[in-house]
Amino acid sequence: MVSERPRPMAPSRRNKIPVAVLGATGMVGQRLALLLSDHPWFELVELTASTRSAGHRYADVVPWRLERPLPGAIGALTVRETSVADVRAPLVFSALDASVAREIERPLAAAGHLVVSNASAHRMDDDVPLVVPEVNPDHLGLLGAQQRGGDGGLVTNPNCSTIGLVLGLAPLHRAAGVRRVVLSTLQAASGAGYPGVSSIDLVDNVVPGIPGEEEKIEAEPRKIFGSLDDSGAGGVIEAGIEVSSHTHRVPVIDGHLMAISVETDEGLSVARATELMASFRGEPQERGLPSAPSSLIEVVSAPDRPQPRLDRDAGGGMSVTVGRLRPCPVLGLRFELLSHNTWRGAAGGTVLIAETLVARGCLP
Repeated sequence: MVSERPRPMAPSRRNKIPVAVLGATGMVGQRLALLLSDHPWFELVELTASTRSAGHRYADVVPWRLERPLPGAIGALTVRETSVADVRAPLVFSALDASVAREIERPLAAAGHLVVSNASAHRMDDDVPLVVPEVNPDHLGLLGAQQRGGDGGLVTNPNCSTIGLVLGLAPLHRAAGVRRVVLSTLQAASGAGYPGVSSIDLVDNVVPGIPGEEEKIEAEPRKIFGSLDDSGAGGVIEAGIEVSSHTHRVPVIDGHLMAISVETDEGLSVARATELMASFRGEPQERGLPSAPSSLIEVVSAPDRPQPRLDRDAGGGMSVTVGRLRPCPVLGLRFELLSHNTWRGAAGGTVLIAETLVARGCLP
C-alpha cells in the first residue's frame, strides 16, 4: 500500500490544463473526448484527425457511437490535422493507430509536449514508461531519460487486456511473487474499433486468435512488473514472469473477460488471495485522483460472475471485477476477471496516467 503523502494542488476550474486528443474520430478518441469534456483538471481545446476531417467541426465529421450525446462545446471544435506543427497544448492524449503514432509521438515529445498514448507503437521502447498507475507509477521516472532538460516526454498505457490482467495479478505478485500465468481472454467487439469485426464473422460465433494480442499480453506484464535499472544503463529490468495467453473475439459489445490460472513463489490460499485483492489500493486511490475508483478490485462471490453486462461498469468502468476464485490443480490458483476495455483498458486508463503525472508535478 502506498503511504499517505501531501497532495499537490489540483488545477482549478479557472486554471485548467489545456489538452489535445490525437485521433479524435476513432472509438478511443471519442471516449477521451467524452471523458475530458468536463474534467476537473483538464480542458479539451484541440482535436486532431486525418486530413479528410481537418478544417471541419468535430460534430460534422465524427461518427459518434457512444451512449452519451456528444457535448455541444466539444462538437463545435474545429478538427486539426495530426501534425507536430498543428498541436499547441502542453498535454496530449494519443488515440492514434500504431502506424501513425510511430511517426508523430516522439517528435511531439521532442517539441516539448507531454504525450500520454494509448497506441502500441512505443510501449516496449527502453526509455518509455509503460504504466498502470496503481501498479508501477515509479516507472514514470523513465521520463528523465527522455527529457534531458526539456519538458516533453512520452508515456504509454498497456494493451486493454494487459491492464485488467496486471491489476488482478498485482496484489498477488506483491505478496507472494507471481511465477507463471496461463489465461484465455474473451474479448469484446469494441476492442477491434469501428467497424471492427464483420457481423457475419462474429454473430453466433467466437473467433479464436486476435492478431498481435497474445504477444502483447505475454510481453507487457514483464515490463510493468519489472524494476527500474539504476545501474546507469537505464530502462527496465523485466520481471521473470512467464505468461501464456489464448485470445478470442466474442459477440459482446464492451468488457473483456479472462480465465486466469496463476502460480506464485509462495502458496496462496483462496481466502488470502481474496483478502489481498479486495483490499488492494494504489497511488491514485491514496491521492484521490479524479478518475481513480475507490474500490479497485471488486471481488464477487456468485458462482456465475463476473459477467460483461452486469459488471463492466463497476467503478464507472475503472474497477476490475474478480470472481470464481478457487484452487487450480495445476498452477495453484485460478479466477475469472472482467475489465471494461474502452474505459479502464483505454481512454480512462490514459486519463488516469495524466492525472498521476499532474499529481507528481511532472507538468511544467
